[in-house]
This record gives sequence, C-alpha cells and structure tokens, in this order.
Amino acid sequence: MTNYQKEQLMLEEQFVRRMLMDYGIREVTTAKQAKNGTREFEFPVPCYSKPRLKWFKKKKYDLKDLPRLRIASFKSGYVRKQNGAYTAYQINPVYMQNYQYVWQRDNGQLYTSNGVNHARALIVSPIVRLNYILQFYLRNYANN
Repeated sequence: MTNYQKEQLMLEEQFVRRMLMDYGIREVTTAKQAKNGTREFEFPVPCYSKPRLKWFKKKKYDLKDLPRLRIASFKSGYVRKQNGAYTAYQINPVYMQNYQYVWQRDNGQLYTSNGVNHARALIVSPIVRLNYILQFYLRNYANN
C-alpha cells in the first residue's frame, strides 16, 4: 500500500468516526462486506418517507419500533439505500445519457435506434461516497 493510499484510508476512517460521533450513526458492515470493499451504516431514523411516517403516527405506532434507515457505500462507486424496497435502491446522482444502437430485422435490413435515458453517476472516491451518504441523510431524513 502506498503512502497516498494509507493517507486516504486514514482520512476515510477519521470521517467515519466523526460521522458516527456527531450524528449517532452506527456502522453495521459485516465481515464479508468489508472484504468486498462495502461499508454499511444504520441511521437513527426510520427508513420510511415522510408521508409514510405520518401514517404510522396517525395509527399510533411507536416510531422506535420501525426499522432504521440503512445506506451502504460500494467499492464499485454506487451508494444504495438497503431497506425500504424489494432490492437495494440506488441513490447516486442521475443524469441524462444519449444512446444509439444498430439492429437487424428478419429481412436483413439494418435499423438505427437512438434516444435518451437516465444513467447513474458513479462516485469513485470512498470519502466522497461517505460525504454523499451524510448529505443525503441530512437532506432527506434529519428533520423527521
């Protein structure tokens, strides 16, 4: 490991420690996740949206019994909300991307299709992913 990599790892650990102390966040990374370069965090708020929380309050549910918000940072550059859906939900920034492809029909004639679709921006740096997770939490859940 180079000095730069050691320094980046140290900065990442310091950022995580501050995040855990200042916001009451817990790191719940399993050994297998750590081996794969994934870090998962549990936040001190329920994982549900504001309208859903209003429904729980109206029905007199104790919000402390609801599952906590979990967000994971993956080595591949993705940040995902781990609960609240059938599969892990990507929360990376979204941008519009042009696509174009060529295909052939049964009669042998070539066609070109093009259009625009949504794509997720990868967050390559681990410390930037951690900062993105913290900003996502503060923006969407801290006031619940």
